[in-house]
Amino acid sequence: MKLIKCLFFCTSLFLVHSVFAHHSFQATYDMDSLIEIKGKLVQMNFRNPHSSVMIMAPDEDGNIQRWGIEWGGASLLMRQGLTRTSFRPGDEVVITGQPSREKTDNRMRMESILRPADNFGWGFDEDQTFD
Repeated sequence: MKLIKCLFFCTSLFLVHSVFAHHSFQATYDMDSLIEIKGKLVQMNFRNPHSSVMIMAPDEDGNIQRWGIEWGGASLLMRQGLTRTSFRPGDEVVITGQPSREKTDNRMRMESILRPADNFGWGFDEDQTFD
């Protein structure tokens, strides 16, 4: 009986941790603001539960900063027509999104991404969104 209670307790702890492990976008990002950054893509992580891109872009003072941009999961993005090679390191991109609530973080939640060289982008069609 003690073993069953112990297993039940451990399983409950695991499930509670799993539920709270996924963060809220509203808690992390200022969902009422929209910013745009232009820069060079240096890394693309195409994975679940969230993909991300890193770009080097100038800040308000012209100093180059590394930005982390959170995106939808790979399985969702693939259903929307993207692949892990849709954007590559070296691409010049324009990204819009919600900035981090912590103003010193160079982070944002992606709304759209555009590669001006060929006008390829994501986030401009009604079905190109994520939660």
